[in-house]
Amino acid sequence: MYRGRLERDLAIWVGKGLIGRPQADALLAEYDGRESSFSVGRVLMMIAACLIAAALLLLVASNWEAIPRLMRVVLLLASIWLFHGAAAWLLAKGRRGLAQAALMLGTASFGASLSLIGQMYHLSGDLADMLVVWFAFTVLTAVAFRSGAASFLCGFLAWAYFIDLVSDTPFDWSSLPGVVVPGMAAVLIGLVYYTGAARLRHLAYLLLLGWIVWSLAVEESTRAAALLAVVGAIGFLLCTLPASPLSAVAKRAGAAPAFYAFVAFLIGIGGLHMEFDDAGGRLGIGVATMAASVGAIVLAGRDNGAVRYLAYIAFALEILYLAAETVGSILGTSGLFLVSGLVVALAAWVVIALERRMAAVTSGGVQ
Repeated sequence: MYRGRLERDLAIWVGKGLIGRPQADALLAEYDGRESSFSVGRVLMMIAACLIAAALLLLVASNWEAIPRLMRVVLLLASIWLFHGAAAWLLAKGRRGLAQAALMLGTASFGASLSLIGQMYHLSGDLADMLVVWFAFTVLTAVAFRSGAASFLCGFLAWAYFIDLVSDTPFDWSSLPGVVVPGMAAVLIGLVYYTGAARLRHLAYLLLLGWIVWSLAVEESTRAAALLAVVGAIGFLLCTLPASPLSAVAKRAGAAPAFYAFVAFLIGIGGLHMEFDDAGGRLGIGVATMAASVGAIVLAGRDNGAVRYLAYIAFALEILYLAAETVGSILGTSGLFLVSGLVVALAAWVVIALERRMAAVTSGGVQ
């Protein structure tokens, strides 16, 4: 997505004479040469590694009972060392793509070893315990090899642990499982900066957001929804206000921190909508939602496209909801659509005026 936009911008700049074609080609080649840029070959290599790992596991599982117990343990441990050793050798040779695939096979072998050895020796524990150990081992692998592929596997293992936790365990702040999930999210964010796996931050933020929603949803109360909305609003302000000590850090992390904080706020507002059935409550929450959407556009709309479009959607949906709840019963279906259309057009005019003012301020600052 970004590469296509960059290529189009470079073509525009070349057409306007701002830069030459050789400089544009050099900039595009530099981007393509980055390790974090998209590569079809690397993606296919990862898919191949996953398929080979699945084939090996199925092959071993189909003949598992025929293999002596000691041989099973030796085979599993040897596969872990073999794949990690191959990854180290490939990195030394500069074959980073193949090394990442080998690390995927090595970490998959470790997970298979945990499962199969646990079954073989009837070790106590459940799936959640195995996933925590597997996650810890994969984190060590990601750190030791500075591997983006292993970091992403850590993200999927953290999500697998969270899903298993939600399905089997009631939330309890005093229990260890209740605090493991945010710890995993913190580790994932650390891996983002250490290994350069920038897209991993989305798995980390979504995991933390899911944990917050889970922890508050168990109460099923107005207080929980209000708390989530307040936490999301505070997080958004910390990410976007220039005076905030965290704004510089959030900007370096890209659009994700402000976007997910705004998502948390909207989820909390949605919960409040379900809690209040009277017209006054709906109207108050609706006005707060529209005001927050406009505020989000003012604070982050110019630089953060994700927040901008989410605020547009929230604003429009809130208007339609209020029209349906408060006007529809009076004016009927045709009147509902007429009023909704007029109100949305007015909202669009307000938003466009705000955007023009921000653009004018920006251009004035540049001059």
